[in-house]
Amino acid sequence: MIEWLAAVLILAGMVFFIAGTVGLLRLPDVYCRLHALNKADNIGLGLVVLGLLIQADSLRQVLLLVLIWLLVLCASVVGAYLVANRAHLKGMAPWQR
Repeated sequence: MIEWLAAVLILAGMVFFIAGTVGLLRLPDVYCRLHALNKADNIGLGLVVLGLLIQADSLRQVLLLVLIWLLVLCASVVGAYLVANRAHLKGMAPWQR
């Protein structure tokens, strides 16, 4: 039963990764793309890590998975800020309807 739950969580995370990729390819400007990609990837990674936590054998594995998740969250925030700041400095206006 636990293996099935872990597989469902990991597959749900993959769906979010695919949705983030589609958002990256289809949205009109850099700001919308960053928003979609960051949100979808953070939720997707959270679900994948949760699925892996269920199958972890030791506390060490759990702590390492959580540490990796936190580091990727921090890196994605910093990366998105740097890209958005550079786009703003270059004068790229947000998309208007």
